[in-house]
Amino acid sequence: MGINVKGYLDTVNAPWGKIFYDLAWHNLGFEGLRILDFGSGFGKTADFLAKNNTVVAIEPNEEMLEYRFCHNEYEQIFGGIDELKKLEDNSFDVVLCHNVMEYLENREELIVEFNRVLKTDGMLSVIKHNKAGKIMQKAVFEYKIDEALSLIEGNDVASVNFGTINEYELSDLERFCENKFAIDKVYGLRMFYALQRNEFKTEADWLDKMYELECRAEEIPEFRDIAFFHHVILKKGVSI
Repeated sequence: MGINVKGYLDTVNAPWGKIFYDLAWHNLGFEGLRILDFGSGFGKTADFLAKNNTVVAIEPNEEMLEYRFCHNEYEQIFGGIDELKKLEDNSFDVVLCHNVMEYLENREELIVEFNRVLKTDGMLSVIKHNKAGKIMQKAVFEYKIDEALSLIEGNDVASVNFGTINEYELSDLERFCENKFAIDKVYGLRMFYALQRNEFKTEADWLDKMYELECRAEEIPEFRDIAFFHHVILKKGVSI
């Protein structure tokens, strides 16, 4: 299955797409740093961070780059890990890898490269799917009980826009990062809003109220553990 670029762009521009980015940015309050966004998609996060930082973005899907956000100046590179390997050692303060590793097989190789390009006290920001949250959405919002059962049994399911999602757990991420990064923070992202019907999400005050609720609950374990996504902050140079 190929990537449904226009379908994904519609999602990004919808209220439930906007709140995803607002919540991700909530924990990325950087200024004056050099940042790499690997798998930058439409460049929405790269564009946002470029207001106050120097940003380099790498994206392997050429069609996505046709629709990229570029209100602020940042360097956009077309390609994948081969382009990452061309970047200088110890040249970034922060690396972002948001909803990317689910679609890659060479995860350990990617982590090695992130470790190489990050400075000694650098930070890695990873957003990943969380299986418990996905099961909740399948069962409650999408009414797809068979897919929820399949997920419980350990099977993968397909994304509407990106094809098969090869999920990994936080313990897998720790294994990929062994002796390179340690997990510092885990935030829940998309805990509540994905379980509501979309017609509620166009109400005038929905975005502000839901943003506040998600922010207040993002570190409460009971809610974080059933979030659709986990936003994981890792620090370089700390043994796990």
